[in-house]
Amino acid sequence: QVQLVESGGGLVQPGGSLRLSCSASRNIVDSYVVGWYRQAPGKQRELVAHILSGDTTNYKESVKGRFTISKDNAKNTVYLQMNNLKPEDTGVYCCNIVGIPWGQGTQVTVSS
Repeated sequence: QVQLVESGGGLVQPGGSLRLSCSASRNIVDSYVVGWYRQAPGKQRELVAHILSGDTTNYKESVKGRFTISKDNAKNTVYLQMNNLKPEDTGVYCCNIVGIPWGQGTQVTVSS
């Protein structure tokens, strides 16, 4: 079964940057829609960005201009570059492809 593993989270000050990685155990990222989601404490999981098989991207309004989703098909990896981070970006970030079990996610904490 395909597995997705997230990495790259951490503690960063407001205005800082992080790059998250989502690595798939098989070569599928070019064939399916891959989404990055986040879940803040006490809130529901929300879609932050997704990338289609043709490289079309879409973003949650609050992250437009700050986050960039991209993929490297040769590495079976989807990235989320996050710039100008804000405290409200704090949460557990997970990537997902429909039909594949959710991974553990990676914690992002934006705090001074």
